[in-house]
Amino acid sequence: MSETTAYKIIAAQEWDGIVADGAYAGSEVDHADGYIHLSTGDQFAETAGKHYAGRADLMCLTVDLTALGETVVWEPSRGGQLFPHIYGPLPIAAVTGRRGFGVGTDGAVQFEDAA
Repeated sequence: MSETTAYKIIAAQEWDGIVADGAYAGSEVDHADGYIHLSTGDQFAETAGKHYAGRADLMCLTVDLTALGETVVWEPSRGGQLFPHIYGPLPIAAVTGRRGFGVGTDGAVQFEDAA
């Protein structure tokens, strides 16, 4: 894949711990699967709606995939789409942005800074 940016959804309260640790080790689901799940821009809304509907306490991390080197593996998942997975921790240096957001019960994404 040639994409250089992906997105990680976390609980907003996890951010301070990530900053303190210098890296994100992953969620319970990530640990169970053996890698950190990411989504491309085109996959983000569907991922958020499918896995986070009804949550208002979320943060979207923008991740520079080029900073992660060979720890990123593109693998088929939902419907055969290729998703970026990180085999190892996500270093804070690879996080280039963050935005708070919530997901309605209908699966619609609403960013906090949206007008």
